[in-house]
Amino acid sequence: MATSRCNERYLPDARFPESLQPVSELDELVEGVSRFLIVVPSHVFRQNIEALANAINKSGNSTNHCTFVWGTKGFEPGSGRLLSEVAQDVLGPGATKAVVSGPSFAREVAHGMPTALTVGSVQEQDAETIAQWFRNESTRVYTNTDVAGVQLGGALKNVMAIATGISDGLGLGASARAAVITRGLAELTRLGEALGGNTETFMGLTGVGDLILTCTDDQSRNRRVGIGIGRGKNLEQVLQEIGQEAEGVNTARELHNLSKRKNLDMPITEQVYKVLFENLPPQDAVEALLSRSPRSE
Repeated sequence: MATSRCNERYLPDARFPESLQPVSELDELVEGVSRFLIVVPSHVFRQNIEALANAINKSGNSTNHCTFVWGTKGFEPGSGRLLSEVAQDVLGPGATKAVVSGPSFAREVAHGMPTALTVGSVQEQDAETIAQWFRNESTRVYTNTDVAGVQLGGALKNVMAIATGISDGLGLGASARAAVITRGLAELTRLGEALGGNTETFMGLTGVGDLILTCTDDQSRNRRVGIGIGRGKNLEQVLQEIGQEAEGVNTARELHNLSKRKNLDMPITEQVYKVLFENLPPQDAVEALLSRSPRSE
């Protein structure tokens, strides 16, 4: 990347700005730096920030003097914990921490297409300061102190994207897709409130905004996972074809476990989990959802 001045594998047509300098060693990265943006898959989030914190402390600096922002959308595998909780464990209470989320595809952002995001941090002033990092003529950035809600919306929507992908892969039509998105939002809100998020957050960019984007556009890796499965392919085959991380797969497992622990009704999540991890045929999952007892909306 340092030589080609682009990411040849994923975004070969997006040139790096002159101010962006790729490095391969954390020890080199942390010298004289106090602001960090971490965008890695959720299953390696803890080990990456641990390595980063160790490099900072080794350099003679302290994590208490640094700001850490992450764009990862998911839960810690196994524990089901929010990434803000993981960051608190590793970085301690003194470090400034925030999450950036919202409906955004990397290629569109890289090419300067209009995008709106949200920065979530416990302190409004911290959120505003960090939001200024990302603002430019094509990117509008809002702030939110509901850190749990911002993270939950970004994570849960990936499972619903798999569900809508399965629906479309089966050829069930636009009406079915709209139903899955709408009822998916109900599940997102239900679990989000149980885990401490605010209802208003789920109606915003990091909730319904990200949900609509991820469920309706084929740039979404999670949606493509669902489409492939709906067309008869197995999970391993689909993931190999996509060749990138699909956070919704791990998130479906964590959400299923969370819903059981919290005794919450999350029928779409449950069926996605069974399709992914219990080899339930997609059509059987659809029939299970359609055969549920009638109830008020």
